[in-house]
Amino acid sequence: MTILITGACGMVGSHMIDMYYAQGITDLVGTFYKPTTDMEDIHGKARLVECDVRYYQRVHDIITGTKPDKIFHLAAQSYPTVSWHRPQETMDTNVTGTINVFEAIKAVRKTDPDYDPVVVVACSSAEYGASLTPENTPVKEEAALLPLHPYGVSKVGQDLLSFQYWQNDKIRCIRARIFNTTGPRKTNDVVADFTSRAVAIERKKANTLTVGNLNTRRAITDVRDLVAALMLLSDKGNWGDVYNISGNKVYTISEIIPIIENYMGMSLTYEVDPKLLRPTDEPIIYGDSTKLKNDTGWEQKYDLATTIRDMIDYLRSKP
Repeated sequence: MTILITGACGMVGSHMIDMYYAQGITDLVGTFYKPTTDMEDIHGKARLVECDVRYYQRVHDIITGTKPDKIFHLAAQSYPTVSWHRPQETMDTNVTGTINVFEAIKAVRKTDPDYDPVVVVACSSAEYGASLTPENTPVKEEAALLPLHPYGVSKVGQDLLSFQYWQNDKIRCIRARIFNTTGPRKTNDVVADFTSRAVAIERKKANTLTVGNLNTRRAITDVRDLVAALMLLSDKGNWGDVYNISGNKVYTISEIIPIIENYMGMSLTYEVDPKLLRPTDEPIIYGDSTKLKNDTGWEQKYDLATTIRDMIDYLRSKP
């Protein structure tokens, strides 16, 4: 089996390489562009090739040359805050990049009509946007898609494009709406920001923890649980269907700080940085993963304290 992971040097992709490699699957191909993780962490575990998914010919050449049995399309501009400043880049990477993957598969089929890969597309809870209200959570897959930022809009585009390629071209795809996920190697989410800042304070390279809105509520999933869900969906999901992948427990952002303090054995002082406050912000992000559990048998194995412990240990291991 050949597996292609776009965005393989992001947090999710790198952990997926780790997990497949541990299972003895060595025909792994990963694309990267401006990696957000240390590529040394997965050195020798996959064949890594540089690819900006915005450009069709490069995507076409990789898929034509490898004919992967499974494609995990993880490559994305994945930060809502960045999407406010670079909406064109966000839409081009996420929407055009998804089109390029599916069109490359169609191109292969012109000479190999039996080519029939599984494509798991990393969509997002950000698609729900204004539907994420306390009275409407945990949100189900049938909820209205009302995104509140350009990133969310781009993920709706990925989602619906994937559906139409299944409907019209019978490309076996799964749409995974991923809720807040963190873990070792993560950057630019609240848990990663807090843990990295705490380690900097421990090393005497910072004095305070800078924070944004501490009152929002999030269900948080460990990256290893997320990867397990994506892998299960590639084997057991219903083609063309959509699945929430969400943690089972909701945390107020302020609750993250004492978990860090407890593990590190230190007290943290914090101050609000206005630059970390978004123009609009979902008050709660929490999804119903019943469908995922029923179809695949997935269960969450890592609690937030364990995730934070592993994130801090990973950061401490780096220079």
